[in-house]
Amino acid sequence: MDLQLGERRLHVYDFGDGVPVFWHHGTPNLGLPPEPLYRPGVRWVSYDRPGYGRRSTAVPGRTVASAAADISHIADALGIEKFAVFGHSGGAPHALACAALLPDRVTAVVAGACLAPFDAEGLDWFAGMIASGEASLRAAAAGRAAKEAHEASGVPYDPEFTPADLAALDGPWSWFGKVVGPALEDGPGPLIDDDLAYVTPWGFDPASIRVPVLLLHGERDGIVPASHSRWLASRIPGAELRLTPDDGHISVLNHAAAALDWAVRR
Repeated sequence: MDLQLGERRLHVYDFGDGVPVFWHHGTPNLGLPPEPLYRPGVRWVSYDRPGYGRRSTAVPGRTVASAAADISHIADALGIEKFAVFGHSGGAPHALACAALLPDRVTAVVAGACLAPFDAEGLDWFAGMIASGEASLRAAAAGRAAKEAHEASGVPYDPEFTPADLAALDGPWSWFGKVVGPALEDGPGPLIDDDLAYVTPWGFDPASIRVPVLLLHGERDGIVPASHSRWLASRIPGAELRLTPDDGHISVLNHAAAALDWAVRR
């Protein structure tokens, strides 16, 4: 469905019946909930973040925190009072935003392969990051013009997926093929907005989160190094950190079903 919010629109997905879980998609993806995690008893709700997929209106300058307001509007429209949130990669900080800013509505949050805030004290933010990812995010840190020039330059982005990642993409997580390509049909604008949001103030402090948090991370992840989740686990009160030594950025999702079980029991 399409939800009209004044002059802008959000494209919303709503699948299944049961405990509501709001999905926050990565960069660049559409918001289609993750089919490998569909199961009876779980209602998946999600949306295309602004600018993605031609149906959610772009909002240049949006912050990570703005996702909480969008989710609140969607939940109100669907008559959902309380819900869990689940985010992977670029979606994970947005899931944490909901936990921080909607504490009376969010029952639990799962954040997989999550970035830490760019100003994370004591964290070498780029350490262990693949070269193309570092270059892309350093361009974002230099401002919109530099990031737009980087994307227009034609420089390739190499995710340097691990063998475990490639096996996951050849298996159930081949689902990513449905949500990556179509996400940028109108160009890199929403990816640029995402990356700028990651390297500017998020609009909330992870240390303020008081709902149950589960952090998942693969030790071999070079897209978002595991040091980011370690930092978050040290700051978010009571957060549980599950590190898997042989997983990368995608294969960590092989543990997502167990994480979902954890979330819906809260």
